[in-house]
Amino acid sequence: MVRDNLFITVPSLFRCPISLDVMKSPVSLCTGVTYDRSSIQRWLDNGNNTCPATMQVLHSKDFVPNHTLQRLIQIWSNSVRHRSNSPDSPIQLVPSLSPDQARDLIKEIESKPEDCLECMSKIICFARESEESRKFLARIDGFVSLLVDFLGSGNANFLALEQVVRVLDMIISEHEDHKQLANSMLKSDRDCLSSILLVLQQGSAESRIASARVLESIAIDAESKLLIAEKDGLFSELIRIMSTETDPTMIESTLSCLIAVSMPRRIRPKIVRLGVVKQLTKLLSDPNWSVSVTEKALKLLEMASSCKEGKSEICENSDCVSAIVQKMLKVSSTATEHAVTILWSVCYLSRDDRAQSTVTQNNGLTKILVLMQSNCSPAVRQLAGDLLKIFRVSSKSCLSSYDTKTTHIMPF
Repeated sequence: MVRDNLFITVPSLFRCPISLDVMKSPVSLCTGVTYDRSSIQRWLDNGNNTCPATMQVLHSKDFVPNHTLQRLIQIWSNSVRHRSNSPDSPIQLVPSLSPDQARDLIKEIESKPEDCLECMSKIICFARESEESRKFLARIDGFVSLLVDFLGSGNANFLALEQVVRVLDMIISEHEDHKQLANSMLKSDRDCLSSILLVLQQGSAESRIASARVLESIAIDAESKLLIAEKDGLFSELIRIMSTETDPTMIESTLSCLIAVSMPRRIRPKIVRLGVVKQLTKLLSDPNWSVSVTEKALKLLEMASSCKEGKSEICENSDCVSAIVQKMLKVSSTATEHAVTILWSVCYLSRDDRAQSTVTQNNGLTKILVLMQSNCSPAVRQLAGDLLKIFRVSSKSCLSSYDTKTTHIMPF
């Protein structure tokens, strides 16, 4: 069970069927299945009335602490730490399967798809081990097709759907034919998007992140993006996640997915109607997000500003314009480029007085002048020059608002 005193195998009994992590507070439902308390509570709070492992309808949503299992997990954990000779040593897993064992499990899933939870859990652990493991799984003949068939069947139990999405997320980048994979997942006679949407709505944090990544991976061309955008409820769920979640990885994966799917211009009015400008404003107004999240939020807002509906929403939202101005020169050159492009769209192209006024009130002219004199790209400098012309900045007004030691450098 132990190798080199540092690497251990986690008994499957100790893993939560939902999160697949070692349970911290195991509790049992009336069906007899044990879950980690936080995972099953989230499942029930989402309005579900079934046991996620068996899909039996629950006659009671009460659960009972499994003290016996908790003691066993504690004893096992103490034993692992004792053998590592350091209470603070991280627990690392040995490869859960050999390649031959992984092949055998896949054959078992093929023969008994309705009873695949344990097999799929072991496959997930194997895929997590290394890039070599993920490449191996992606290249097993028929395995990716098996996963797609499972997603598209429409009658798999929810926990199995979560596991399939996680496996797909880990191996999809290693698949040799992305176009063929995307086409197979988006076929009209399959219900893959409905399964992914269900996981987005009710899954664990890890599963929802995986779902967004899978969607991004199959949005490979205009046709696939349009098919994804046409799925009822999918965009609204992604935007809802932006408004309710605080996990940076989840927010970033959601933004990346929306950016990928919204590349065709005809899709952009839809995300605007669903409230993306309001949610992006909230993200940009929070100074605690990472550079990457901020860049992606501005990129998506720039895409929204390219349609008349998006321009109108931004112009009507002074908080949005203020947040854009605040991010200029403060985050990264990429963020600044997105911000300038948005302001150019609403102030120069739309000639909107409200947006122009908000830019002025938030010291935007000074920032534009600084940008003009920085080492920005020619395209950004041109946009900034257009903005200054719109604001009719004279040399005198430039000097009055530009309090630095380089006031001798003028934009005209």
